[in-house]
Amino acid sequence: MRPIDLNLIRTFVTLYESRSVTLAAHRLNVTQPSVSYSLSRLREIFNDPLFSRTRDGMEPTFLATQVYSSFRHALTQIEHTISDNQHFDPRHSQRRFRLALTDLGETTLLPAILHRMQTLAPHVELEVVPLEIEKINAWFDNKSVDAVVCSRDIMAPSLGRKTIIEERYVCLLSKQHPRVQKALDMETFTQEHHVVISPSSGHGLAEDILKAHDISRKVSVVVPHFSALPRILENSELLAILPQQIAQIFAREAALQICELPFEVPNVEVTLYWPRHADDSSAQEWFRQTLIEAIAPGHEKNGPPDTR
Repeated sequence: MRPIDLNLIRTFVTLYESRSVTLAAHRLNVTQPSVSYSLSRLREIFNDPLFSRTRDGMEPTFLATQVYSSFRHALTQIEHTISDNQHFDPRHSQRRFRLALTDLGETTLLPAILHRMQTLAPHVELEVVPLEIEKINAWFDNKSVDAVVCSRDIMAPSLGRKTIIEERYVCLLSKQHPRVQKALDMETFTQEHHVVISPSSGHGLAEDILKAHDISRKVSVVVPHFSALPRILENSELLAILPQQIAQIFAREAALQICELPFEVPNVEVTLYWPRHADDSSAQEWFRQTLIEAIAPGHEKNGPPDTR
């Protein structure tokens, strides 16, 4: 087999993880023809097409799948070795970090995160990835993201975690609701119609409490994103359960009122997750600490990670 250089390995790994020549070129900060040229060289070296174009992107061949794990491991070790011997300078770095957030996180947390990052590292880039709970472990394994912030409890020995803030749930509805003003009792709660956020959002604690207490209600609409709520609630008699912070934002933007729930729901923890193999990277450590300081300014610097 002909010699293979590090840039070809990096291109192969990035193309395998992104399944897109365009996205791979963007992540590598090179042109698409450059990625295509590297792929043609790799095909010659391996005497295999490696990837084929499909409607869902670049599909790896059996051989590509076989060699990926070895290439990813080798590349990770090289990157860690370099990182261990380099000091990360946020003021001059042009590195891109990838953060997975829900649409709720984008609305409530992202402005503060961007402000903090732009203040400390004006040339650093941040790519926000829509959160898909079931893909988190795979994303960390293939380095598709650097960190995840969500309220779902994810237990995996390969992940580091740190609780950043606590949230509480409230009920949000129109200010002009004909039957509810300021206070909400259980009878009214169960008789009114509701709009519910899909469980894939990671905010299902209130739903779990209702099921545990055998409390039924009338669900009229299920939507995938919190961002749809303000206009739906403002122009209807529907009720919605959501975290207080986003409820306050929506209430300032639309004619909505906030009521306490007529049943107890424990506070929900918003947690930062990251791959433990990145613990020794100065860039990753800076990114994690910056997220903590942006989201919870009063949080003790370098506090211990959660071990639960």
